[in-house]
Amino acid sequence: MFRTAIKTTLKSLRPSLNVERASIRRASSLTKGHFASAKQLLFGSSILALTASAGYYTSQNYTDKVSCEAQSEAGRYMQESQKLEKRKKYEVLLPSEITSTSMSQRMGNYVKKLQYDIVSTLAAIDGKDFTISQYQRPGGGEGAVCVLQDGNVFEKAGVNISVMSNKLPKAAVKQMREKPMELQGDGPYPFFVASISLVLHPHNPMIPTVHMNYRYFEIQDEDGNPQAWWFGGGSDLTPCYLFEEDIVHFHSTMKEACRNHDPTFYPEFKKWCDRYFYLPHRSEARGVGGIFFDDLDTHHPEQIFKFIRECGDAFLPSYIPILLKRKEQPFTPKQKEWQQIRRGRYVEFNLVHDRGTKFGLRGPGPQIENILMSLPLTARWEYCHTPEVGSEEEKLLEVIKNPKNWVPLN
Repeated sequence: MFRTAIKTTLKSLRPSLNVERASIRRASSLTKGHFASAKQLLFGSSILALTASAGYYTSQNYTDKVSCEAQSEAGRYMQESQKLEKRKKYEVLLPSEITSTSMSQRMGNYVKKLQYDIVSTLAAIDGKDFTISQYQRPGGGEGAVCVLQDGNVFEKAGVNISVMSNKLPKAAVKQMREKPMELQGDGPYPFFVASISLVLHPHNPMIPTVHMNYRYFEIQDEDGNPQAWWFGGGSDLTPCYLFEEDIVHFHSTMKEACRNHDPTFYPEFKKWCDRYFYLPHRSEARGVGGIFFDDLDTHHPEQIFKFIRECGDAFLPSYIPILLKRKEQPFTPKQKEWQQIRRGRYVEFNLVHDRGTKFGLRGPGPQIENILMSLPLTARWEYCHTPEVGSEEEKLLEVIKNPKNWVPLN
């Protein structure tokens, strides 16, 4: 009887074991250099998981299992990231004064530290340095623009921060929030903003483009007291080719950051992302989404600030494992052309629909090069381009025309 039970259990596990073996082969063939021991780690964790919780893998669907593996992958990255050499030149990005009390100062310090972490990590992976441009704004405040072009991994990568105060015209105020504000007077209004924004456009079409932005706004009265305040931001993924495990990994990491603060955040902000990053003239999403939120002032500011920090800190674990996994993957000229066409869609959204671009262009003393930093170095528009039936390109179009839930919402 015991022998029969063992045979029955092994038979039920066979599909799961086949998936595990495929995952091991895929991981070991794609993670070169940075994850030399990924095969052993994945094999060991897979066997442990199968022996300790076989019932989980046979009772849960594929998405749940991939989500579990995605979290393990983020943990492996965190171990490997400690080995990356961060050059001293990027320490100029760090805040000079870390002691602060006001929310504006604390958010300003946070975006500087996050910019340092991201830029130094990306430069260590790419092997080429970012160009750093730091500036002071005449009306008050500062900023730092970090751009890498024609690198070894990135065709163009930009990571910007802005910490500034000025007076804001009414036209710019209208672009700042999705819901209207009740403000005294006709403006211009004293305001403060601390924000970080990045867009990464890799060379390899197998690596998705990624966008991330987090910001804090205050609209002040003449005495400098806030009339209104709110947080906004999010992170979203724009692939040219679909690798489900990559997308599940990205969404799983974002979901975990949200779930630690409010169980309603991920389902609400995931749907918001699908609505916002949408091209109505194409009837398609810009990519496979992530999270997006604006006008967030419904919780205590300390709670939201903690949430923002966790989302910002989750960026590297959400994206770097994908980057390291795909950066050596071969591609064809035809696949590169498809990437250029998809980047054309990215340009269309940023120039026609993105509220952040409109706000930047209408704000005081616009820094045009910094505002348009998010655009790719190259793009392509073909007249009436249609992918081949059944192709990987057509599969992408099907997904972006019909957004799906990559991980369970709840």
